[in-house]
Amino acid sequence: MEEEMEVMEEREVEERVVEIEHPLPCLSESDTQGIIKGRDLFGYVGIEAVLDQMRRKTMKAGFEFNVMVVGQSGLGKSTLVNTLFKSKVSRKSCTPNYEEKISKTVHLQSVSHVIEEKGVKMKLTVIDTPGFGDQINNENCWEPIVKYVNEQYEKYLKEELNVNRKRRIPDTRVHCCVYFLPATGHWLRPIDVEFMRRLGKIVSIVPVIAKADTLTLEERLEFKQRIRQDLQANGIRVYPQKEYDEDAEDRILNDKIRENIPFAVVGTDKEHQVNGNKVLGRKTKWGIIEVENVAHCEFAHLRDLLIRSHLQDLKDVTHNIHYEAYRVKRLNESNANGLALSPLTLENGTLEKSDAETSPCFILLR
Repeated sequence: MEEEMEVMEEREVEERVVEIEHPLPCLSESDTQGIIKGRDLFGYVGIEAVLDQMRRKTMKAGFEFNVMVVGQSGLGKSTLVNTLFKSKVSRKSCTPNYEEKISKTVHLQSVSHVIEEKGVKMKLTVIDTPGFGDQINNENCWEPIVKYVNEQYEKYLKEELNVNRKRRIPDTRVHCCVYFLPATGHWLRPIDVEFMRRLGKIVSIVPVIAKADTLTLEERLEFKQRIRQDLQANGIRVYPQKEYDEDAEDRILNDKIRENIPFAVVGTDKEHQVNGNKVLGRKTKWGIIEVENVAHCEFAHLRDLLIRSHLQDLKDVTHNIHYEAYRVKRLNESNANGLALSPLTLENGTLEKSDAETSPCFILLR
């Protein structure tokens, strides 16, 4: 009997050792989340159908995208916007009896359209900045633009803080600012440096070289290198920023984009016949410059960035980075002053007033 008891005790000790050496895959108190993959499921659950649900809901509601174009008159801002969306969406194109004249001050104007493609609806708002950089004295010409961007953040913040807020808050925040650089072939001008340095902190900036067909390929390459040097030397943040890359895949894609910044672009809304095919292009004595041909210009790269690959990311960066920074700043100010949100003021203490004239122009484009 004593020998049998000893054998049983030895077996119990061995079982305990085995349990310690090979613990069961149970969850500890510190790790309460288990990962169950498809091969571990008993059958089809249907979790993937949530993507179809999100798609249907988005297609019904549509979405908003607000783009601002900034640059001197005559750089082709309206033409490029029309080329991007292949529609007459610029302020110049849809304003009756439009007269080209230089504004004495920077006066922001916006026009909105509803564009529909394959059942997907997008409310596009194009904000133009006539008068920017057109004067002899351009001191502080960026201030109305900074004020406009902050006003849109303020409107969104006030809607969020309402007790009975709307189910879907109208989004008028600027998701992207396309800044047009003249094709001088030299360095960035002081006005370019100052504008991008200030605006890069509150909005996503994408710099482009306008009318790049006026430069040779060698001049274009050298100009782009000089601009990148200026951007780095002045600490100017342009989209996409390295610190916003979420993973290795995003980093690889965005590194390729950063190598092409600023984009050397050509815009036109006229079609020409090339080898029996209709293409968008500019006709010269020496041939046709094809807008969508990457061997001629980088318009296709800009379009892919703004629409096909990074449109949602531009909106996410606006909401999670730029708007969040503004929201924290305003709430800290309100906490310092009291419970109520204090009015947004300028540096001289006067209340801000909107300089933007919004021209609602809702057109269904098919």
